Amino acid sequence: MARLEDLTRGAALKGILPDRLVTVVDVKWFGSAVVELTYKEATGRLGSELLFRDREPTIELAEAGRPWSFDADGALLRLVSEAHRIRLAYLFDPLLAVHSSLVEPLPHPIEAVYGEMLTRQPLRFLLADDPGAGKTIVTVQACGAGAWLRRRRWQATRAWRSRSRCAQHR
Repeated sequence: MARLEDLTRGAALKGILPDRLVTVVDVKWFGSAVVELTYKEATGRLGSELLFRDREPTIELAEAGRPWSFDADGALLRLVSEAHRIRLAYLFDPLLAVHSSLVEPLPHPIEAVYGEMLTRQPLRFLLADDPGAGKTIVTVQACGAGAWLRRRRWQATRAWRSRSRCAQHR
């Protein structure tokens, strides 16, 4: 809420026109309860209106700056936009997990995981090959490290609980 006394040249106001900001060009007082407000819209069109004290609750002073200015933290914007880009990158490159890692697996585990295993659901397969061929890395990358880590955490918690029960019964 703005009082009529707060209306000064150059101030940005809300509530004079619906859904638009106006800039005060001139303020002319008529007594102590009436103001003739001359304003300019964002399109440049001038307007004039008599404002009485009963209009004060509907008028607000807009914050300093332009309505579409960017006052946020630039580093945070870069972080969020990069996260969004990575989140959508699989649409461009289905093998993004493999290409973005520092590991270069052999081609046959990639074909086995991406070509055969992921196309068939549910994921209940045994992937066997030579040691060090990159089976685990490709599978974790393809299925998502989150699900793999949750499973490992659950297994570790279960093993810890069973060890602690055995220790209690000694």
